[in-house]
Amino acid sequence: MNEVTVSSACKCLGVSTSGYYAWRKRQANPAQKYNDLKAVYWQHHARLGAPSLVHDMHDLGYSMSERTVGRMLKKLGLRSRIARKYKHTTDSNHRLPTAPNLLDRQFTVTQPNKGWTTDITYIRTKEGWLYLCVMLDLFSRRIVGWQTSHRIDRQLVCDAFHYAMARQGYPMGVMVHSDQGSQYCSRDFRALLLTNNCVQSMSRRGNCWDNASQESFFGHMKDECDLSGCSTPEEVKEMIDNYVYYYNNERPQWTRNKMTPAEYEDYLNSLSDNEYSDYLQNEQEKYDKMMKKAREKALKRAVELGALTEEDMELYGSGKKEEQAAADRSAETCA
Repeated sequence: MNEVTVSSACKCLGVSTSGYYAWRKRQANPAQKYNDLKAVYWQHHARLGAPSLVHDMHDLGYSMSERTVGRMLKKLGLRSRIARKYKHTTDSNHRLPTAPNLLDRQFTVTQPNKGWTTDITYIRTKEGWLYLCVMLDLFSRRIVGWQTSHRIDRQLVCDAFHYAMARQGYPMGVMVHSDQGSQYCSRDFRALLLTNNCVQSMSRRGNCWDNASQESFFGHMKDECDLSGCSTPEEVKEMIDNYVYYYNNERPQWTRNKMTPAEYEDYLNSLSDNEYSDYLQNEQEKYDKMMKKAREKALKRAVELGALTEEDMELYGSGKKEEQAAADRSAETCA
């Protein structure tokens, strides 16, 4: 009977021999687990919690669950940053012309510089409010442009767009999606998009889910980037620059197979045409499955809270549009 060597077993399992021996060494020293977890925690500048750090521990060869990582963090006295209360920054109550919602929550883009999302958030400093405008490429979730200003006006969004175009080599035909804020509806910004052969898309009024990718970035930034200690706008700008670099090159993305935006772009560029097509199809199927599960969970929760009846849930679950479901319910009530 042939003996199975360590090298052949590692080759069969798709792991390196050195990684295997490093794993054995770590298993023999329980204290090393805590040291490695602390190192990973501070590598991300105390920004991530157990749901994200568990993947870094897996990469180091540890077999543990998210719950185990959470218990270890608690024992070490470590915790991730806490989210702050949401505040509206853009004014949608105006009479300026708006654009249709062409993106329609299709956040899966097959090529870079085909779909950008943008939004504005606020940052408090000891010298007053500072506003940040960001442009995000939906392809890899890379931040392609950003600008700060003491004024939340059309010049801020125009400067951010100019910066993004310059960094990306002035691509043609980009769909730029935003909310219906007056800055994005301004004549200057619309003319700027037209000059660069870009298409404008806008969320429905008061619907942040139509720009979920951008809202997600701002949420992560404010959770993971402690700007409260900054005294001057210059310090804030430096910290934002550092965080954008971290986000693009070091922070893994759940929707990008736990790769950073830079790693994700390099990975897709290495695939053949057939492999790339298969990958996109699989990703779309995963996304559709995730959205279906989230929808079912939301509907179930709505029924529990009394916002919907069982009959309403059947209407929504059958694929009817929200307007049709509401109309059916209204007709039933009148009868």
